[in-house]
Amino acid sequence: METGAITQYVDVAQLVLYAFWVFFFGLIYYLLRENHREGYPMNPDREHGPKMEGWPAIPSPKAYKLEDGRVVYSPDLNRPDGHFSAQPSNRFFGAPLDPVGNPLTAGLGPGAWAMREDVAETDPHGALKIVPLRASPKHGVSPNDTNPIGVPVIGADGKRAGTVKDLWVDRMEIYFRYIEVELPSGRVSLLPINFARIHKTHIEVNSILSTQFEGVPSLKSADSITRLEEEKICAYYGAGTLFATPERAEPLV
Repeated sequence: METGAITQYVDVAQLVLYAFWVFFFGLIYYLLRENHREGYPMNPDREHGPKMEGWPAIPSPKAYKLEDGRVVYSPDLNRPDGHFSAQPSNRFFGAPLDPVGNPLTAGLGPGAWAMREDVAETDPHGALKIVPLRASPKHGVSPNDTNPIGVPVIGADGKRAGTVKDLWVDRMEIYFRYIEVELPSGRVSLLPINFARIHKTHIEVNSILSTQFEGVPSLKSADSITRLEEEKICAYYGAGTLFATPERAEPLV
């Protein structure tokens, strides 16, 4: 027999190949199973609908101890989901859902949101990560860029929604996250920077109408924002891309 041969029909290279196949299959199975720690079981969108776990089944909860001493579990089977208000457009399973009530807060489609923790995100030293410039004097707008503070904010209907009052900066990534808009009513709303088109004389927002700024979810604190508040605010503007006007929800053809 040749070098490495165990029998006339089996050699070391063949066994190594089989061992690799077993290892690779186990690796794929492990990664798929770990991937089910978030987002499962899936919501069937129907009352008493089937429980959808996918394959393989959801793994047993694993405890993670955070830096602040809290212990979280993944998957957290008791964690509530983001709420949505919708009804099927037809009776068959898997039919498209139509929003019920205010489509911008229905939590549907581009307006879906996750039930994140209702606490503000902090840096490794425990300081607030995202704050307005008034609370962070060390940060500001570069002289080479347009400073939008004081300029009007124009909605998708071409009308003025309010005036830029301040900017909110991410102090860890040195990036402006939100634009603080003061409305004619005196109320303040946050506008995610990625939904704004900044010009020298005004800010253009195509996702929602000027009158819809009043409905933007509010903050519990004037100088901080929680993870849950971020979810709901971004979802509100995301929903506007499809539901701000009845025409947007209709097919193009």
